[in-house]
Amino acid sequence: MQRIYEPENLMEGELLQGMLASEGVEAHLVGRDLLGGAGELPVFGLLGLSVDNDQAQYARELIAAYNAAQPLSGDEPESFPGVLVC
Repeated sequence: MQRIYEPENLMEGELLQGMLASEGVEAHLVGRDLLGGAGELPVFGLLGLSVDNDQAQYARELIAAYNAAQPLSGDEPESFPGVLVC
């Protein structure tokens, strides 16, 4: 197993874990259970995504492509400019 990425928060970690799973890469979100002790533990470096050694390079490429992605122009609705509508 290799630790390939440190997400900023649990939400990003779970999002990336799901994205990797959709591409056939089994990732483990290490440190998820430590977040409850954030007052006692250091804030940075608790979370990490780990994958098998043979999938590490592919997983890094997927995460890099995800982080480099830009929204498509015209994706936002006309009636709510500048507001994210879910």
